[in-house]
Formats: sequence, C-alpha cells, structure tokens
Amino acid sequence: SSGINAEYGGNMSERRLERLCNPSCSNLPAFLVESPGVNSGFMIPHCTSAALVSENKTLCFPSSADTQTTSAGKEDHVSMGGWSARKALKVVENLENVLAIELLAACQALEFKRPHRTTEPLEQVYALVRSKVPSFVKDRAFTPDIQSVQKMIADNQIWEAVAKYLDSDPLFG
Repeated sequence: SSGINAEYGGNMSERRLERLCNPSCSNLPAFLVESPGVNSGFMIPHCTSAALVSENKTLCFPSSADTQTTSAGKEDHVSMGGWSARKALKVVENLENVLAIELLAACQALEFKRPHRTTEPLEQVYALVRSKVPSFVKDRAFTPDIQSVQKMIADNQIWEAVAKYLDSDPLFG
C-alpha cells in the first residue's frame, strides 16, 4: 500500500540521518555540532525521527483487519476506509517531518565540508533551506526549524528548487 511505501521511505531517511550523526560513519562531528557534549546537536531530532518512523510502522497495520459488524447485522464486514484515510494522512505528515529533519541535517553536514560544494541542484536546496533556517551552532529548539522545512516540502518548494535540473518530471512524465 502507499502507506507502507511512505513508511519505508521514512525508514530509509532515518537510517541516512543516523549515518550522518554518527562520526564513525560520516567522519563528521558527532550529532553534527562543533561541540558535542556541550551541545546535543541533532541527537534529539534524530530521536524524533526514529519515533515518527516507529509510529508510522504501527499506523501501517491494515485497518480492515479490525472489522466490526454494523447496521443491525446487515454489514458483517466493514473496510474501515475512513480510519485508513486518516492514518494515511498521518503517515504522510510524519514522513514530511522525518524528511525535514534529514534535510536539516544534510544542510548542516554540508557546512562541515565547505569550501567544497555539492551539485548545483543540492546547492539550490541548501540555499532555500538556509533562507528560512539558520545553521545550528548551539542548542536551540528544533521545532520551528522542522516545521519550516516541513512546510517547504508540503508546499513543493524543495521540488521546485530542483525541477529545472531534471530532464523530465518523474511524477507526470
């Protein structure tokens, strides 16, 4: 189902985030912050990402497995389609937040590699994110940052930043 696909995408994003935050995998500072230990960096956002991925796994359990008899016994199998739709919306919302956290971490990781540059499309995404969210230097609440980037994802701003670099639109041909 599309919910399971979204969950799987979130799971892959969280695993990439773990590798970025783990200095033994990334050769970057722990939790993508100059002074780990003094600052927690992306430790808490990573925990948030892992929790959202875990929540999505439970939300992907088929709603139809929990049917109830309704309508005075006339409906012996109810698909629970309404509940399925609400769960699907929550899975997508969680996925957008997981992707927003990964994108924030990726932008932070790029800064540790300067003056080197990445591809032009990714530099455009980096510039877009940094136009709304400053670099992480010392501990602060991440919620506004995550919400800002999640809105960019939901409003297709990230897509629009890279679309001109693609040969064709992979969604619509």
